[in-house]
Amino acid sequence: MIDAFIEVLKTFPIGLVYVGMGILLLAFARLVQDFVTPYKIQEQLRTHDNVALALSIAGYYLGIIIVFVGAVYQPFTSSVDSNLGFTTEYWEDVIEVLVTTVIGIIILNVARIIVDKLVLYKFSTEKEIVEDHNAGTGAVEAAVYVAVGIVIAGSVAGVGGGPETSFAFLGLGLLTLILYTLFYEFTTSYDVHDEIERDNVAVGVALAGNLIAISIVVFKAVFGDFTTWEEGIAGFLTFAVIGTALLFVVRTLVDLILFPKVSMAQELAVDRNLGLALIETSVLVSASLILYFAI
Repeated sequence: MIDAFIEVLKTFPIGLVYVGMGILLLAFARLVQDFVTPYKIQEQLRTHDNVALALSIAGYYLGIIIVFVGAVYQPFTSSVDSNLGFTTEYWEDVIEVLVTTVIGIIILNVARIIVDKLVLYKFSTEKEIVEDHNAGTGAVEAAVYVAVGIVIAGSVAGVGGGPETSFAFLGLGLLTLILYTLFYEFTTSYDVHDEIERDNVAVGVALAGNLIAISIVVFKAVFGDFTTWEEGIAGFLTFAVIGTALLFVVRTLVDLILFPKVSMAQELAVDRNLGLALIETSVLVSASLILYFAI
């Protein structure tokens, strides 16, 4: 018992290094966002109490940590399993995690702009968040940060391959996110863009939930050890196509089973029922986690 306790304690210093790195990376992520943002974030948050921007920023920081966890997953596991301690190999792993996460932060900022333009392409998300304080848009942008972070984490986790394989599966993952979002908009009976632009927070939250749910399915498709391109592409297509189809079926069944006496489209688009939007989002994300472990 005592020996086991001592063994567990040995991993704490190793983990604390990564905890400290995570905090420093959040500070770096803030500087990057300040640099690429044309407006003053702190002024919007503190002076104007901009909840929409606060939602977006919260998603941004969560996305950063998700990227960091994806980068640290394999090195930390290897260090603990082999009981390396503070060796040269350990510090090489630390530097690799640092560089990977910094690159991930830059990619996250760029990818968010690209996905924003392709997901909410009918209006300016910056105007909606900064000028109109549109919480629905803020929720969607937060989900974009988290979803892209999940895809990046899946792309960099695992062993085998190199930067070229990570970028390739990242691109495939982001493409899947965008295609599913377009499919989601096509299968709704109302115009998602029009509703969000009219400050319909419920519709924004519903879209945000779908983005996070599909990103978990995509994580399954891009995560894992790389062997060959043939196996990697085949595995991605299998999980992405089947997972996306199953998620759509699950979304339909959830509406029918949990809310049999109401029209979800009516509740979201007309009644702007934020409560039902939050419930549907939590159930859909939970269902995507089940799909992750089941397929």
